[in-house]
Parts: sequence; C-alpha cells; structure tokens
Amino acid sequence: MPTRLSALAASVALLTALAVPAASADPGGPGGPGSTGSTGGSGAPTVNLATNPGFELPSPNLADWGSIPGWSCTGGPAEAAVTTTAAHSGASALTVTPANGDSAGECAQTVAVQPDTTYTASAWVRGNFVHLGATGTGHDVAPAWTETTSGGWQQLTTRFTTGPDARSIRLYVHGWYQQGPFSVDDVRVDGPAPAPAVAAGSIPTTDKVVFFTVDDGWQRTPEAERFIADHHLPITAFPLPMPAGTDPDFFKRVTAVPGSSIQDHSVSHSDLSKLPPEQQQVEICDARDAMTRLFGTAPVVFRPPFFTWNADTLQAAANCGIRTVLTADADFSWGASNIWHPGPLQPGDVILMHWTDTLATDLPRALAAAEAAGLKPAGLVDYLH
Repeated sequence: MPTRLSALAASVALLTALAVPAASADPGGPGGPGSTGSTGGSGAPTVNLATNPGFELPSPNLADWGSIPGWSCTGGPAEAAVTTTAAHSGASALTVTPANGDSAGECAQTVAVQPDTTYTASAWVRGNFVHLGATGTGHDVAPAWTETTSGGWQQLTTRFTTGPDARSIRLYVHGWYQQGPFSVDDVRVDGPAPAPAVAAGSIPTTDKVVFFTVDDGWQRTPEAERFIADHHLPITAFPLPMPAGTDPDFFKRVTAVPGSSIQDHSVSHSDLSKLPPEQQQVEICDARDAMTRLFGTAPVVFRPPFFTWNADTLQAAANCGIRTVLTADADFSWGASNIWHPGPLQPGDVILMHWTDTLATDLPRALAAAEAAGLKPAGLVDYLH
C-alpha cells in the first residue's frame, strides 16, 4: 500500500502541473459533444472518430467471448464489462473493476487521425482518480484526470495536435491502483476524419504480375502450405480472427515468403453493406486489432466479405487505418477458374482463393493461368503503398 500511495501522490503532483482541466467548462463548445464545426484549421467537418463510444453496440458473431466491441482492456472480461445500470446516456456504460492492487484497469482503442491536426478527446467518467489520455500523437500529451467524481458523472477533456507523421493514436482510459472500480461512457475523439479508403478490384501496374489472395482460414492443409513454400509464392492472407487465433503459426508460415502479408477480413464475415456505419467500424477495427495482436503488423487492406460494401464501408475502413478496400477480378476457389474480364489474366489482376481443402489444387491452377499469360505472383502491399 505505501508504494502505491506514494506513486499516486507523485502522479497527482505531476498531473496538477501538466494536465488540462479535468472537466470541460462547456460540453457543447469547440470539439465537445454538441460541436459540428471544424478543427485544426482544415475546414473538414468535426466528427466523433471513437469506435463504440457509448458501449451500446453488440459484439459481432465470432468475436472473442467477453470482448468489448472496439476496445481492448488489459484485464479482459475479468475486469471490464458493459453494464446497464446508471449509464451517463443511453442504455449502457463500461465499468472496470481492477482485479487486484497491481492493476489500474486500462481500456484503450486505436483511432486513425490526420497528421498536423488538432483533436479533442473527451469521456464521461465516474469514480476515483480516473484518467483519459492519448499516446502516439507525435507530442507529449498530459492526460485529463479527476481525483473523484463524488459518485456522479464528470466529463474529462484533453486536446492534442498530431505530429507530421501521426496516422493513428492510442486513446486510453484507466483508474488508479487500489482506488476501486470506475465507469466510462460517451467517449469522443472529435476532429476531421481520414479520407475514405480507396476501393479496388485490381492494381494498376504495367509490371507482369498478379496477386494471390486467400480468404477466411477455416481449413488449413499441409499440402497447400507445402505448395506455397516450394514455389515461393507471395500470399496476401485475409483470415478471420477466430481461425487466425486458433492457429497463428500456420498463417505465419504461409506468409513467410517476402511480399506476403496478413490483412483484414472483418470479425464475423457479415455483409457489411447491411450494417450501420458504427457496426461496420467495429467489424473492421476489431479484426485489425486481432491481426495486429497476433502478427505484429497492422493491416492496411480490407477485403469485404461477399465483396459487398458501400460508402460507409470506405469511411469506416479509413477510420480503422485501412487505405484500400479490395475485391478481386478473378476467382480460382473450389476448383473454379473464373476471370471476370475478357481474355486471360492481365497485369495487376487480383486472384481470389480460400483456405479450403481444395486450395492445394487451386493454387497450381492459378499459377498455371498466370504463367500462361506471362505473369508471376507478386507482393500485393508492395504495389499498393
């Protein structure tokens, strides 16, 4: 106890010197919940970029049990839960109960931003020594915090300007050691959104290359793995988080050839065009987080399930740091050899396949079609960005 309390006292002294006021004076002022103006001098409209900001959205099918959509909490479901009692607004709020004295109960999410731009982060909190802050901005940002909300709700607000290289920030909320549970609701990251992702079915290039993409991940065979290794094929994998999490070593092996990568295919493989924008953002951002956690690199390409998407999909993808929403113009899955344009394969074509029990024969058929057209497989991301 003495160590934690002394650390708490030191933190309070530091934050008192550095932090912005714990509660915003005008919730409807610049960057606040009622704001519809612009920020950062860009002229772009101010929007809330946070994913599942009110903790109202359900977890997608196939999501990890106990996960909070859009959020990653260090203590997992043992500490963090969506509760339906005494929310600040709506029906739900996040309540975190640190499991022991060594936990501050942090929950965080990655938010895509524009460089050299000012953003305002805010959240309504309830509890003792609750903190709200952002890292990865390109500048030091003191968190907003409150010593106590005296049993009620209080808004924390902090403002930051991103650096010239900042494309995403990590927004976090946490309590303090041995200070008990706290609640969070109505989170905002107000500022201009990133430009919508670009939709593509092929990659413009004059190089004599095609791109092998393989989706889903439910059936993983040693025969397909061996063919990929023996022929040094660069593969762009779009696994769902559940099969990827079941056998991450497999996906690491089949994407070991230079130029290969693992990208985003949503959490539940739903038709996103039938979902509202905020649920699309959960599907894409949560899959991004799963791939980043499993494989160490954040995806920059999203493959929409069933190749269905709309304008909301492009913006939701951008809000998750995705630059390209990619379909395909040829399908060699399950014994097929479908090319969706006249003639043979062409430079820049994207070929769709799936991790199935037929992949070991689909791959050589696709490779033969590419070679017959004088083309060879290449690394997709190398040509996109």
